Amino acid sequence: MEETTEDGTRLWAVAQALARAADAVRGGVRSRVPPMLLFTDPERTPRPWEIAARMPAGSGVVYRHFGAAEALRTAERLRAVTRERGMALLIGMDAELADRVGADGLHLAERALSAAYALSGRRPDWVLTGAVHSVEAAKAARNLDAVVLSPIFPAGGASAAKAALGVEALAEASGSTRVIALGGITAETAGALQGSGAYGLAAIGGVAEAFS
Repeated sequence: MEETTEDGTRLWAVAQALARAADAVRGGVRSRVPPMLLFTDPERTPRPWEIAARMPAGSGVVYRHFGAAEALRTAERLRAVTRERGMALLIGMDAELADRVGADGLHLAERALSAAYALSGRRPDWVLTGAVHSVEAAKAARNLDAVVLSPIFPAGGASAAKAALGVEALAEASGSTRVIALGGITAETAGALQGSGAYGLAAIGGVAEAFS
Protein backbone atom coordinates (compact mmCIF):
# COMPACT_ATOMS: atom_id res chain seq x y z
CA MET A 1 0.00 0.00 0.00
CA GLU A 2 1.19 3.51 -0.73
CA GLU A 3 2.03 5.69 2.23
CA THR A 4 -1.28 6.51 3.83
CA THR A 5 -2.60 8.75 6.56
CA GLU A 6 -2.77 7.93 10.24
CA ASP A 7 -6.56 7.83 9.91
CA GLY A 8 -6.33 5.32 7.08
CA THR A 9 -4.01 3.09 9.06
CA ARG A 10 -6.37 3.26 12.05
CA LEU A 11 -9.48 2.44 10.02
CA TRP A 12 -7.84 -0.54 8.35
CA ALA A 13 -6.51 -1.88 11.64
CA VAL A 14 -9.98 -1.75 13.20
CA ALA A 15 -11.55 -3.39 10.13
CA GLN A 16 -9.07 -6.26 10.22
CA ALA A 17 -9.55 -6.77 13.95
CA LEU A 18 -13.32 -6.88 13.52
CA ALA A 19 -13.04 -9.47 10.75
CA ARG A 20 -10.71 -11.70 12.76
CA ALA A 21 -13.03 -11.64 15.75
CA ALA A 22 -16.15 -12.29 13.68
CA ASP A 23 -14.51 -15.15 11.77
CA ALA A 24 -13.28 -16.69 15.03
CA VAL A 25 -16.87 -16.86 16.30
CA ARG A 26 -17.67 -18.87 13.18
CA GLY A 27 -15.00 -21.46 13.80
CA GLY A 28 -12.24 -19.59 12.04
CA VAL A 29 -13.98 -19.79 8.66
CA ARG A 30 -12.76 -16.76 6.73
CA SER A 31 -15.21 -14.70 4.75
CA ARG A 32 -14.54 -13.49 1.23
CA VAL A 33 -16.21 -10.16 2.03
CA PRO A 34 -13.74 -7.26 2.40
CA PRO A 35 -13.79 -5.99 6.01
CA MET A 36 -13.54 -2.37 4.86
CA LEU A 37 -15.62 -0.91 2.04
CA LEU A 38 -15.66 2.46 0.33
CA PHE A 39 -19.20 3.27 -0.79
CA THR A 40 -19.09 5.69 -3.69
CA ASP A 41 -21.35 8.67 -4.15
CA PRO A 42 -21.56 10.82 -7.30
CA GLU A 43 -21.22 14.07 -5.36
CA ARG A 44 -19.00 13.11 -2.44
CA THR A 45 -16.61 10.81 -4.35
CA PRO A 46 -16.58 12.08 -7.95
CA ARG A 47 -13.24 10.35 -8.72
CA PRO A 48 -13.44 7.15 -6.66
CA TRP A 49 -10.59 5.42 -8.49
CA GLU A 50 -8.18 7.93 -6.97
CA ILE A 51 -9.31 6.95 -3.47
CA ALA A 52 -9.13 3.24 -4.33
CA ALA A 53 -5.55 3.72 -5.50
CA ARG A 54 -4.56 4.48 -1.90
CA MET A 55 -6.58 1.77 -0.17
CA PRO A 56 -5.03 -1.46 1.12
CA ALA A 57 -5.09 -4.89 -0.47
CA GLY A 58 -8.00 -6.87 0.91
CA SER A 59 -10.34 -3.89 1.16
CA GLY A 60 -13.06 -3.11 -1.37
CA VAL A 61 -15.18 -0.58 -3.22
CA VAL A 62 -18.94 -0.57 -3.75
CA TYR A 63 -19.56 1.45 -6.90
CA ARG A 64 -23.04 2.99 -6.97
CA HIS A 65 -23.61 4.89 -10.19
CA PHE A 66 -27.26 5.92 -9.78
CA GLY A 67 -27.69 5.99 -13.56
CA ALA A 68 -24.70 8.22 -14.33
CA ALA A 69 -23.88 8.50 -18.01
CA GLU A 70 -20.21 7.71 -17.36
CA ALA A 71 -20.98 4.59 -15.27
CA LEU A 72 -19.18 2.14 -17.57
CA ARG A 73 -16.02 4.23 -17.79
CA THR A 74 -15.90 4.76 -14.03
CA ALA A 75 -16.52 1.07 -13.37
CA GLU A 76 -13.72 0.15 -15.78
CA ARG A 77 -11.33 2.52 -14.04
CA LEU A 78 -12.27 1.09 -10.67
CA ARG A 79 -11.87 -2.46 -11.94
CA ALA A 80 -8.38 -1.71 -13.21
CA VAL A 81 -7.28 -0.10 -9.95
CA THR A 82 -8.86 -2.67 -7.64
CA ARG A 83 -7.47 -5.59 -9.63
CA GLU A 84 -3.98 -4.11 -9.56
CA ARG A 85 -4.15 -3.52 -5.80
CA GLY A 86 -5.72 -6.83 -4.81
CA MET A 87 -9.03 -5.27 -3.82
CA ALA A 88 -12.61 -6.30 -4.44
CA LEU A 89 -15.06 -4.37 -6.59
CA LEU A 90 -18.79 -4.69 -6.00
CA ILE A 91 -21.34 -2.95 -8.19
CA GLY A 92 -24.48 -1.52 -6.67
CA MET A 93 -27.76 -2.75 -8.14
CA ASP A 94 -26.48 -3.40 -11.67
CA ALA A 95 -25.73 -7.06 -12.44
CA GLU A 96 -25.24 -6.30 -16.13
CA LEU A 97 -22.52 -3.76 -15.39
CA ALA A 98 -20.93 -6.12 -12.86
CA ASP A 99 -20.78 -8.82 -15.53
CA ARG A 100 -19.43 -6.43 -18.13
CA VAL A 101 -16.46 -5.20 -16.10
CA GLY A 102 -15.71 -8.48 -14.34
CA ALA A 103 -16.63 -7.23 -10.88
CA ASP A 104 -16.30 -9.46 -7.83
CA GLY A 105 -19.90 -9.13 -6.82
CA LEU A 106 -23.02 -7.09 -6.31
CA HIS A 107 -24.47 -4.90 -3.57
CA LEU A 108 -28.26 -4.88 -3.31
CA ALA A 109 -30.52 -2.18 -1.94
CA GLU A 110 -32.89 -3.29 0.81
CA ARG A 111 -35.83 -3.20 -1.58
CA ALA A 112 -34.07 -5.72 -3.85
CA LEU A 113 -32.84 -8.30 -1.33
CA SER A 114 -35.24 -10.90 -2.70
CA ALA A 115 -33.01 -11.08 -5.80
CA ALA A 116 -30.19 -12.60 -3.73
CA TYR A 117 -31.53 -16.14 -4.06
CA ALA A 118 -31.45 -16.18 -7.87
CA LEU A 119 -28.14 -14.31 -7.99
CA SER A 120 -26.44 -16.70 -5.59
CA GLY A 121 -27.47 -19.58 -7.81
CA ARG A 122 -26.52 -17.93 -11.09
CA ARG A 123 -23.24 -16.44 -9.88
CA PRO A 124 -21.93 -18.43 -6.91
CA ASP A 125 -18.54 -16.80 -7.50
CA TRP A 126 -19.92 -13.36 -6.67
CA VAL A 127 -19.74 -11.72 -3.27
CA LEU A 128 -23.27 -10.61 -2.44
CA THR A 129 -23.99 -7.90 0.12
CA GLY A 130 -27.23 -6.14 0.90
CA ALA A 131 -28.29 -2.93 2.63
CA VAL A 132 -30.49 -3.17 5.72
CA HIS A 133 -31.70 -0.44 8.05
CA SER A 134 -32.97 -2.39 11.04
CA VAL A 135 -32.00 -5.38 13.14
CA GLU A 136 -35.14 -7.16 11.97
CA ALA A 137 -34.18 -6.76 8.31
CA ALA A 138 -30.65 -7.97 9.04
CA LYS A 139 -31.97 -11.11 10.72
CA ALA A 140 -34.40 -11.77 7.87
CA ALA A 141 -31.82 -11.44 5.08
CA ARG A 142 -30.93 -14.64 3.24
CA ASN A 143 -28.46 -15.77 0.57
CA LEU A 144 -26.05 -12.91 1.25
CA ASP A 145 -22.40 -13.02 2.27
CA ALA A 146 -22.97 -10.02 4.52
CA VAL A 147 -25.47 -7.29 5.29
CA VAL A 148 -24.54 -3.62 5.57
CA LEU A 149 -26.45 -2.20 8.52
CA SER A 150 -26.96 1.58 8.78
CA PRO A 151 -26.87 4.13 10.21
CA ILE A 152 -24.90 3.00 13.24
CA PHE A 153 -23.83 6.50 14.27
CA PRO A 154 -25.39 9.84 13.29
CA ALA A 155 -24.61 10.24 9.60
CA GLY A 156 -24.81 12.75 6.81
CA GLY A 157 -26.08 12.46 3.26
CA ALA A 158 -29.20 10.38 2.69
CA SER A 159 -29.04 9.00 6.23
CA ALA A 160 -29.03 12.37 7.97
CA ALA A 161 -32.72 12.17 8.86
CA LYS A 162 -32.52 8.61 10.20
CA ALA A 163 -32.05 7.87 13.87
CA ALA A 164 -28.74 6.16 14.67
CA LEU A 165 -29.17 2.48 15.52
CA GLY A 166 -26.19 2.37 17.85
CA VAL A 167 -23.47 -0.22 18.37
CA GLU A 168 -25.93 -2.42 20.28
CA ALA A 169 -27.77 -3.12 17.02
CA LEU A 170 -24.64 -4.71 15.58
CA ALA A 171 -24.38 -7.17 18.42
CA GLU A 172 -28.04 -8.13 18.05
CA ALA A 173 -27.88 -8.51 14.28
CA SER A 174 -24.56 -10.32 14.02
CA GLY A 175 -25.86 -13.55 15.49
CA SER A 176 -27.43 -14.62 12.22
CA THR A 177 -25.10 -13.18 9.57
CA ARG A 178 -21.94 -11.17 9.03
CA VAL A 179 -22.73 -7.50 9.54
CA ILE A 180 -20.82 -4.51 8.19
CA ALA A 181 -21.33 -1.23 10.01
CA LEU A 182 -22.18 1.85 7.94
CA GLY A 183 -23.20 5.37 8.89
CA GLY A 184 -21.03 7.88 10.68
CA ILE A 185 -17.98 5.60 10.52
CA THR A 186 -14.73 7.56 10.74
CA ALA A 187 -11.28 7.01 12.19
CA GLU A 188 -12.60 8.65 15.37
CA THR A 189 -15.73 6.52 15.75
CA ALA A 190 -14.43 3.19 14.43
CA GLY A 191 -12.87 2.16 17.71
CA ALA A 192 -16.33 1.99 19.30
CA LEU A 193 -17.11 -0.95 16.98
CA GLN A 194 -14.60 -3.19 18.76
CA GLY A 195 -16.39 -6.02 20.53
CA SER A 196 -19.68 -5.24 18.81
CA GLY A 197 -19.82 -8.41 16.74
CA ALA A 198 -19.56 -6.44 13.50
CA TYR A 199 -17.54 -8.14 10.78
CA GLY A 200 -16.29 -4.92 9.23
CA LEU A 201 -16.93 -1.28 8.47
CA ALA A 202 -17.97 0.83 5.51
CA ALA A 203 -18.22 4.53 4.79
CA ILE A 204 -18.39 7.19 2.13
CA GLY A 205 -16.71 10.23 3.64
CA GLY A 206 -14.93 8.41 6.45
CA VAL A 207 -13.00 6.14 4.09
CA ALA A 208 -12.63 8.76 1.35
CA GLU A 209 -11.06 11.27 3.73
CA ALA A 210 -8.79 8.69 5.35
CA PHE A 211 -7.37 7.59 2.01
CA SER A 212 -7.35 10.86 0.10
